[in-house]
Amino acid sequence: MKTVVAAAVAGVLVAGLAGCSPDQPDEPAAPPPAATPSAAGSGADQARAAALKLTPTTVRTLAGTGSAPFDQQREVDAPPGWTVTVWARLPHARLLAWAPDGRLLVSRPKDGDVVAFTPGGGAPAQETLLDGLSQPHGLAFDGDTLFVAESDQVVSFTYKDGKTSGKRVVVDGLPDKKSPELGGAYAHALKSVAVGKDKSLYISIGSTGNVSADDREATPERASILRVAPGEDTPETYARGVRNGTGLAIAPDGAVWTAVNHRDNVAYPHDDDYDGDGESDQGKVMQDYVNDHPMEQLARLTPGRELGWPYCNPDPDLNAGDAKYSNRPFVRDVQMNPDGDKLDCGKLPPTEQGFGAHSAPLGLSFATKAGEYGPGALVGVHGSWNREPPRPPEVSFFAWQDGTLGHQQTLLTGFQDEDGSRWGRPVAAVQGPDGALYVSDDDAGAIYRVTTG
Repeated sequence: MKTVVAAAVAGVLVAGLAGCSPDQPDEPAAPPPAATPSAAGSGADQARAAALKLTPTTVRTLAGTGSAPFDQQREVDAPPGWTVTVWARLPHARLLAWAPDGRLLVSRPKDGDVVAFTPGGGAPAQETLLDGLSQPHGLAFDGDTLFVAESDQVVSFTYKDGKTSGKRVVVDGLPDKKSPELGGAYAHALKSVAVGKDKSLYISIGSTGNVSADDREATPERASILRVAPGEDTPETYARGVRNGTGLAIAPDGAVWTAVNHRDNVAYPHDDDYDGDGESDQGKVMQDYVNDHPMEQLARLTPGRELGWPYCNPDPDLNAGDAKYSNRPFVRDVQMNPDGDKLDCGKLPPTEQGFGAHSAPLGLSFATKAGEYGPGALVGVHGSWNREPPRPPEVSFFAWQDGTLGHQQTLLTGFQDEDGSRWGRPVAAVQGPDGALYVSDDDAGAIYRVTTG
């Protein structure tokens, strides 16, 4: 095994805030006819949301799943006729993967383990599959091979009948808080992993903090998606400027997509008067602007794709005041790229889709059928911790049509109360072998089973 050694990095990290989702608990295609466009945007997005409503749905519990926060009746908003059930309880549940034998695997970085659930009548049986790991997060299968992304490496196991064997280190030396050159400062140590149709392995490497140019010069490169080609053991940078691409999945056509948590406390980029005081606000950090900028990205990756961070920010409105999240261009970051000489933002291809700022999209998966809405991408939106008012958590859906994704639509919401407090925060959603959707919630410590009729 060839070790990936992190390069020593000189300089000071411009850390700012840690990001939209701390590690520890932390023109678009036409939409399907009945799904609800997310209310996270404004303008046209809000008009669509007003026209299509979800239905309040009581969250059901099974025997043994009714402890807090489900010791009182909870409701979520879901499509009419859908049923949401607390299928299992598991503190700190994060990413999900279905094993070949029909067990659901759940990673728990905070606990250092991977838990397996065996479906049956009522609540599923539960057992620890792997433990003693370093912040295990991403899970992916290639046949009977299970890949687990730890904070500092990716390991694989042979999986059979609910047991693992033959542990192998696939890639090591990945950066985390133990990396000597980082001195214990690493805001996005959790890694995700996906297996491409050509058997390549893709690994998300989050940024060390809010903004840091040093991440782009590190070895291996941070704030990136790495690729390990079949038969190789040293990763190459596949896409860069990916601040925290926790969502990582392979589309039906084999393309790699990522859902990205973007930066905080961005300064106003335009040389004009934003707040109405008669003076230019360029370079100022203003909460009203920060609330909705920059948008979070949902991007299709190609070799060498550049997603801009920390020099260019995907912009939902180009200062026009009507937020949209499909095919959006970039504006330069006036704090990190004041003269535009670090990266030419105007030459970057627009981001295919996105979310409102500080949505904190986490788990990303592709479903062959999300109820009556057909195939598409499912995203667990964790919700903001640094926005005023907070961006609410939800499960989002993006229809898969003509080889790309349509705009964001809300499948499940209602986890946040009017005062901004929350009783749940979805992390990931995956389609099960039974056609139901399974959703992890690390705040409520739950796995929901969502049936669609």
